[in-house]
Amino acid sequence: MSAPYRRGAQRGRVTGIILSGGRARRMGGCDKGLQPFRGRPLIESVVERLAPQVDELLISANRNIDRYALLGRPVLPDPTPGFRGPLEGVQRALSQARHPLVVSVPCDAPLLPRDLVERLLLALEAADAAVAKVGSQTHPVFALYRKEVLGSLAAYMAAGGRAIHEWHRQLRVAETCFDDQSAAFTNFNTLEELGAACRSDPPAP
Repeated sequence: MSAPYRRGAQRGRVTGIILSGGRARRMGGCDKGLQPFRGRPLIESVVERLAPQVDELLISANRNIDRYALLGRPVLPDPTPGFRGPLEGVQRALSQARHPLVVSVPCDAPLLPRDLVERLLLALEAADAAVAKVGSQTHPVFALYRKEVLGSLAAYMAAGGRAIHEWHRQLRVAETCFDDQSAAFTNFNTLEELGAACRSDPPAP
């Protein structure tokens, strides 16, 4: 597959990882990525938006592996059992990715920007990572990494670290403003939030 963004291709090809391996406690422990959103599982909307932006697409999942595999993408369970958080999925993706850059997104953001990767690439420059930001709020799960950060992440997790924002403090991180697409970072933490979104007007293309 050829790189969809020519400017991005000049800086290295990109692997995408959709993080769908969490316990989803606030959703009663259901498999969040498979919950229905406007007629199909949440993760299908995420795949639809992210796949054209990357050269390889992976899925991080710890349950219902066969169902996720039906999406036609490699499914990577966490190397350590116990639902230890999204950094497990990021670490696995950094170790398995075929390309020098890895972008992560959560499975519960079905409206993510269609130009997410392009804009993160433009911000990366000499940084180790680029993250999305809306107003004063950063969205650290929406991040583009150089594969070279794998050693830093492995050391952080071996020391017991689990929080993405804390690990980012050890890196050179560039922030990318998405104030023009704030709704694109809407995610769902409860079934009530998801149900309300399903009843609202469809998103713009």
